[in-house]
Amino acid sequence: MKILTCAQQKEADAYTIAHESVSSINLMEKAAALMTEKITARWDKSHRIVVMAGPGNNGGDALAIARMMHLKGYKVEVFLFNVSGHLSADCMTNVHRLHECGCTAYTEISSQFTPPQLTADDVVVDGLFGSGLDRPLDKGFAAVVRYVNASPAQVVSVDIPSGMMGEDNSYNIRQNIIQADLTLTVGSPKLAFFFAENEELTGKWEVLDIGISREFIANAETRYFITEEPEMKALVTPRRRFAHKGNFGHALLVAGSYGMGGAAVLAARACLRSGAGLLTVHTPVCNHLLLQTCVPEAMVEDDVHERFFAEPAELDSYQAMGIGCGLGQEDITAEAVIAQVTECSVPLVMDADALNIFSAYRNHLPHIPKGTILTPHVGELERLIGRCSNSYERLSKARQLAAELQCYIVLKGAWTATVTPEGICHFNPTGNPGMATGGSGDVLTGIITALLAQGYSQEEACRLGTYVHGAAGDIAARRKGEIAMTAGDIIEALPEAWQALTESDNKEKHTTL
Repeated sequence: MKILTCAQQKEADAYTIAHESVSSINLMEKAAALMTEKITARWDKSHRIVVMAGPGNNGGDALAIARMMHLKGYKVEVFLFNVSGHLSADCMTNVHRLHECGCTAYTEISSQFTPPQLTADDVVVDGLFGSGLDRPLDKGFAAVVRYVNASPAQVVSVDIPSGMMGEDNSYNIRQNIIQADLTLTVGSPKLAFFFAENEELTGKWEVLDIGISREFIANAETRYFITEEPEMKALVTPRRRFAHKGNFGHALLVAGSYGMGGAAVLAARACLRSGAGLLTVHTPVCNHLLLQTCVPEAMVEDDVHERFFAEPAELDSYQAMGIGCGLGQEDITAEAVIAQVTECSVPLVMDADALNIFSAYRNHLPHIPKGTILTPHVGELERLIGRCSNSYERLSKARQLAAELQCYIVLKGAWTATVTPEGICHFNPTGNPGMATGGSGDVLTGIITALLAQGYSQEEACRLGTYVHGAAGDIAARRKGEIAMTAGDIIEALPEAWQALTESDNKEKHTTL
């Protein structure tokens, strides 16, 4: 799914009206009907609906919702803020329709506003301002927003919380943005919805399809996408009947140190559960028995050092390498990691301490091989790019780094983002907070390394790897609950996650037989 900018969404509306034989007011009516359906499904008639509408089309949506809620028997109070004395044409049409339907609890504010007493049983429909806002709210409107936020009422925002900008809120005034419990957005999610600091502003958000032109969306250029399951199913390469282990690559994991052997075990188990034909783990001698016992399917190559990674491995036999899980940052390890990475001749995944070492020895960053996949969490990324004031800046700098290094960056977290060297960003929809547990990143490294070894491209490995990692996490959460989940639970759920992506293919094979 494409993520359009707010400007593009406005163009999409105009294009739909011009080419799909639909009027602006009818698009508004459809949006309001879908939003009303969502609101009535969540709140029954015991709740008072307090609608706060602005003078533009966002306000028109809110007024149409007020009419529909009134006709369904809800107690509705409407406040229309018309301080300039000018309403958009569609907003004015919905004022007339509201009066015609018999809704008398209507107040139009041109100067002074006496706010209603809001209780925990009230639902505020926020339709003050939409996605066209280009500056922070101030004065009276800011006061209205702060009043709503301070109340115990639940809030539904129409398209976007009033005061929020759809992409970059770096220079916005946070306390002057509505804090919604539910945001019902139209056509395409806003980029700002994917940033952690905005979660308390958007609440839960849903995208509503009002029939925006498919042609416009298909031709619209964007650098931001949400990965969808059909794409991932199409990526999975079916296994040929006469295939053997050599067809699925030999992966190498350089992982583990004294006291951190578990990271190597987790990465290795995930790698084997993700289809690698062969796996070798290069690890300090102290982890030899642990790996042979816990992952008997993997081969173990001992490093020269008892406790730390100290000597680069030979890569002639491998199709891909993952490095960094549980390595530590000893001086001898740093030297070995830099040598291993800068001389690497196979597709490479860098995680954890490999990233931390390169952030400490920044002069070696330009020598990371092109096409390398970096898998940082927020802290590891900021060690590479510097401190960031918000998620928009962080993502922008990640895109710059990917372009400079000609590498792929998998920025881990909710909506894990895969950033390509061209600056394209794919947000991953799977996963849950239960995955915020030690070792989860090691599992992802193992999965992506396995996919590279099998011949998937870097972009495919990143997107498919993050998707199945999150899908396995969702399966684990259903089995164990988010609080009790461990990284090992994610690995145990990988077979089911992979099976879900290959089900139709397996059925076809069975039918053929």
